[in-house]
Amino acid sequence: MQKIVIAVTGASGAIYAKLLFDKLIRLSAQWSAIGVVMTDNAKTVWQTELGNNDFQQYPGFTFYDKNDFYAPFASGSGQFNSMIVIPCSMGTLGRIAAGTSNDLISRAADVVLKERRKLICVLRDTPFNLIHIRNMETVTLAGGIICAASPSFYSKPQTIEEAAATVVDRVIDLAGFQQNSFRWGG
Repeated sequence: MQKIVIAVTGASGAIYAKLLFDKLIRLSAQWSAIGVVMTDNAKTVWQTELGNNDFQQYPGFTFYDKNDFYAPFASGSGQFNSMIVIPCSMGTLGRIAAGTSNDLISRAADVVLKERRKLICVLRDTPFNLIHIRNMETVTLAGGIICAASPSFYSKPQTIEEAAATVVDRVIDLAGFQQNSFRWGG
């Protein structure tokens, strides 16, 4: 049973976080704890892009304040397996790359990296400047996974949700969950 941290930042792309939450509810037999941290901007972007506050209504998820350093995943002894930052703003990526640990998201990412566990940063911003590219390199060299929120189209998605789900399915695979999803050549 996995224990997962999900961080939602203020980058555009709340649909990715929502679809991840929805998918994890369907995969609830595979996890024992889901801890969620959302920035204030993430909540605003969710409301703007999705038109609701449904992020507050996911059963089994525990939500933590962005400054709650008593959250179990703020320490390696909390034994959380993975952390998914979705969508990951470039500012958050920069703080993770610098190891600043000035809020719960950057602290949890620091813990995941130091414990040699899985950190998946789903970047939504584009284009990249050299600072972004170097931050991606730094996080990658530290053991993190950079996963661009670039939908695939070989499954012939018909809606925005289906296109965005191709990214979420990839993230679910990267986090080590078993799922039924489109497979190339399958």
